[in-house]
Amino acid sequence: MIQPVAVIGAGPFGLSTAAHLRARGLPVRVFGEPMVSWRDHMPAGMLLKSTPVASSLDAPQQGHTLADYCDAAGIRRLVTDEDIIPVETFIAYGEWFQQKLVPELEQVRVVSVDRHKGGGFELKLDSGELFTARAVVVATGLSGLAYLPAELATAAADGPTPTGPVSHSSQQHDLTRYAGKDLIVVGAGQSALETAALAAEAGAQVRVVSRGRGRVAFGAPPWKQPRLRPESPFGRAWSLWALSYYPHPYRYLPAEARHYLVRRVLGPLGAWWLRDRFEGKVQVSEVERIVRADAADGSPKLTVRTNAGRTEDLAADHVIAATGYRVDIAAMDFLGHELRTSLAVSRGTPKLGAGYVSSVPGLYFTGLPAAASYGPVMRFVCGTEFASPRLAGHLAAAHGQTGPRGSRLVTKSP
Repeated sequence: MIQPVAVIGAGPFGLSTAAHLRARGLPVRVFGEPMVSWRDHMPAGMLLKSTPVASSLDAPQQGHTLADYCDAAGIRRLVTDEDIIPVETFIAYGEWFQQKLVPELEQVRVVSVDRHKGGGFELKLDSGELFTARAVVVATGLSGLAYLPAELATAAADGPTPTGPVSHSSQQHDLTRYAGKDLIVVGAGQSALETAALAAEAGAQVRVVSRGRGRVAFGAPPWKQPRLRPESPFGRAWSLWALSYYPHPYRYLPAEARHYLVRRVLGPLGAWWLRDRFEGKVQVSEVERIVRADAADGSPKLTVRTNAGRTEDLAADHVIAATGYRVDIAAMDFLGHELRTSLAVSRGTPKLGAGYVSSVPGLYFTGLPAAASYGPVMRFVCGTEFASPRLAGHLAAAHGQTGPRGSRLVTKSP
């Protein structure tokens, strides 16, 4: 019996990769709840910052874009840069994609992955089943990667939680709980600014605290984008175009440059449509840094150093850290200890070769964990267009698989 390929994760990258593997005739087992991070860890009422062209999961055949879903569901097509996507619509699209192309999805959790003595990998499921896979694709998205800076962690002795002094934005699905409360949101990116706007609309008194270089700013609307530059899913700029469509050489850059670009390209910036909902409704404190956070009486207090060099205290009923995510192999505890210690890593992220394979043959990573090897495009749904066919093609070739060709070159012109 041919051992299957195991895909761990059923978000955009997991579903897209599984669809490409199935199209090549490879036996695949896919594990996870479809679109669970989007459904449970994004705030209700959220709108996607990405445009419709940047929000389709890549498929091995036509007919499975966001616009195709809109047609099938009988809703208004979302196709132009001025169309804004409700998170509920995107979740429904991902579930539709799964039902069409990955119908055998198993909604169980992978407890552990270890090498198998006879080759391949042994996986244990929370159902108690043990089975062997020829290869494993880790597509677990943001799960377990929420980042809480050390200066905020001091006020969250038991970890971030919505019912404690400090939470992470990924824990905030229902912001109506803060109606009538004083709320501080730490951060300056889209997550921070939209969380703040939604909380203010729910009746909270909200202050955004941005640190260091993170200034509160908003992007230009589509009709004000420069016209003499090439289009990309993220805007008009030569650098964005290159990073979107030609990530091939990225992994050959020096490690310092790769990690810097992942952090800084497409950094903190609010969506153009959010400005009117934010300005005048949310207070902003731009500070040099947060010195410490305390919660001696159960309510958090931030001590900050202002850009003028003064020290100030900011009090609230609750603090939300919209401080993003950091890839750390050590946090992926479903990977066995021997696997984790065998992986070549760079600042906690797996070093990936051609086709998204790690230093452990047969173990692949896609989505955010691949960003340090293939660039900032891997932080976004549109990264599936580059990653999924190439990962599937490499895996098929590595195992001598023949069959329908699911990969294609991305050769979009400006």
